[in-house]
Amino acid sequence: MEDRHQRLARRLPEDLGPDQASLYEKIVGGPRAQDRTLSPAVDPDGSLRGPFGPMLLSPALGVHMQALGAAIRYESSLPARVREAVILMVANHDESSFEWSAHHPIAMAAGLNTADVTAIRAGRAPSGESPQEAALLVAATTLCRGEPLTDTAYTYVVASAGEKALFELCALVGYYRMLALTMRVFGID
Repeated sequence: MEDRHQRLARRLPEDLGPDQASLYEKIVGGPRAQDRTLSPAVDPDGSLRGPFGPMLLSPALGVHMQALGAAIRYESSLPARVREAVILMVANHDESSFEWSAHHPIAMAAGLNTADVTAIRAGRAPSGESPQEAALLVAATTLCRGEPLTDTAYTYVVASAGEKALFELCALVGYYRMLALTMRVFGID
């Protein structure tokens, strides 16, 4: 992978305009605040970490992006273990070191173990604790690779986990791939 450098200047809270400050507060004061001990959204200087800094470039868009992320993480019906495994799968596939480091502790707290993480690092789905989990994690592997979900796989996932879970899985993979792209463009590791 090519060596990248941070391309975006850090923005401290006191330097933000009103719309940026409002977005900043939604990010740090919203549901992500519960993860601050495992994965803080801000650096010690108060600047936003990871994909949140670029969101400040367009607060009108950033407010909706962060809200979508919050809904995916805190309001979807996907089990936390599946959600965090899939986030690590996307981070691994898209070489997003920030998302890996941010979500690894959350994933371990959600029930993943060393064998699961080893499987993800090798590009495989971790073992599911139920048929629903297994179906979703295998489908996530396909989606991370950008491959189509075959009719057989679709039928299997829907029978095992339901259409709602498959839709939420698509949103989860798509959102974290979008974040990985944003961080890659702006040189955020």
